[in-house]
Amino acid sequence: MAVSINEICENTKLAREMALTGNYDTSGVYYQGVVQQIHRLLASIVDVTRKAKWQQVQHQIVQEFEKVKATSNTLQLFKVDSHTERLLGTSCLSYEEPTRDPALWSCGTSSAWGQPAPPRDPDVWPPLTPSEQKNPRPQRIQQKMQQNRTGLRKPTGPPGKKSDTKSAGKKDDKKTNKKDDTNKDKSESEKTDVEVEDRKFEPAGNDKDLVDVLERDIVQKNPNIRWDDIADLHEAKRLLEEAVVLPMWMPEFFKGIRRPWKGVLMVGPPGTGKTMLAKAVATECGTTFFNVSSSTLTSKYRGESEKLVRLLFEMARFYAPSTIFIDEIDSLCSRRGSESEHEASRRVKSELLVQMDGISSNSDDPSKVVMVLAATNFPWDIDEALRRRLEKRIYIPLPNDEGREALLKINLREVKVDDSVNLKQIASKLAGYSGADITNVCRDASMMVMRKKIAGLKPDQIRQLPKEELDLPVSAEDFDEAVERCNKSVSQEDLEKYEKWMGEFGSS
Repeated sequence: MAVSINEICENTKLAREMALTGNYDTSGVYYQGVVQQIHRLLASIVDVTRKAKWQQVQHQIVQEFEKVKATSNTLQLFKVDSHTERLLGTSCLSYEEPTRDPALWSCGTSSAWGQPAPPRDPDVWPPLTPSEQKNPRPQRIQQKMQQNRTGLRKPTGPPGKKSDTKSAGKKDDKKTNKKDDTNKDKSESEKTDVEVEDRKFEPAGNDKDLVDVLERDIVQKNPNIRWDDIADLHEAKRLLEEAVVLPMWMPEFFKGIRRPWKGVLMVGPPGTGKTMLAKAVATECGTTFFNVSSSTLTSKYRGESEKLVRLLFEMARFYAPSTIFIDEIDSLCSRRGSESEHEASRRVKSELLVQMDGISSNSDDPSKVVMVLAATNFPWDIDEALRRRLEKRIYIPLPNDEGREALLKINLREVKVDDSVNLKQIASKLAGYSGADITNVCRDASMMVMRKKIAGLKPDQIRQLPKEELDLPVSAEDFDEAVERCNKSVSQEDLEKYEKWMGEFGSS
């Protein structure tokens, strides 16, 4: 029999309401039912992380139940004495004699002292039967205490007024109808609360501080970078879309031998847009983006670095579908076995390799896909085992003429450009420039007008310059001067090394 999470939430809420209103016995019954329901739910959960969380919830419910039982037992000790004395008609401070005249406890109208007996409430003291008149006190006390323990005592109204059983029944009916009307809304709201809580990763051990560090430093819910924000690189976009995006859109197709790639390595010169491509992948897929660097996974304490790697992949599986982007992966996972390699560095590499092998177990389920994207400027320094796990190896080249022109348009979207500027001619002058180099050229050109305006002025005069005089269109001369100032950062020798490595190990 399947266990409903909404039913568990409803019963837990009723148990807490009963405890707050003082009905501890009924509250205990509800708590026992909730513990049993969670126990049955745990038997049906396969996911280790989700099961650990529900075990924690069960432990909290058991603790609440123990507090309710302790409170009920403590109050019961007072109830025995107080109810006994009240039923006997004596004060808490009076001395109860061992024996009393039975006539005092009958339904007569006078006491042994000649005073009239106090009036009896028929709801509390119904008339004695002939069999009870011989020894009424033990039976009445036992009956009254049993009613208090089971919660079956008749509801009483304010002092001096009898309780109205019919009106109480009507109120209960109204309350039941109101509960039925709002049951659906409660279920939906509680279901939403459970879903929100389920999205909070809770470590199994005492690693909460490490998880907080990871969530603060590397988790990005929405990088907000689109394909259109990246100029050119059509082949790289196509390969990344096929490796990462399409499995999310077509889960029925990407199964078995067509399962998604578990690792993609982007290789290329600095400043070609590898990081932006990774963020665009996470945005287009709608996945949780983990931006990892070597400093994030490095700790001065022994064994903590590999624990951070393990927690990183556990979080990625929990927030799946997710994308783990490891920038400059050569600094984190270089070749093993060298003389200069430290023992701690080797352990981190081994843990990373083990975790990357582990993510392939959930690759058939599109909702559990964890994609590892890595970028490097030195692919020849990467360990061979890691290169094997990064199944797709894509080359991100320098932009061509079309790409350079598109980059100029993207960088100049918020800058006024003179009509005489020919972006196509400027793009031809920037052959061999990376995307970052072209951005620097555009930034330098956009500041040329300001430099000319403030040349020779004092600080007070610079502060008084109106914005309109500085925000003038960028001219072709400004671009020519900026190109002369900013040189390219990638040499032809470096490009040959990338092409040679891709020719030997590329998998695009």
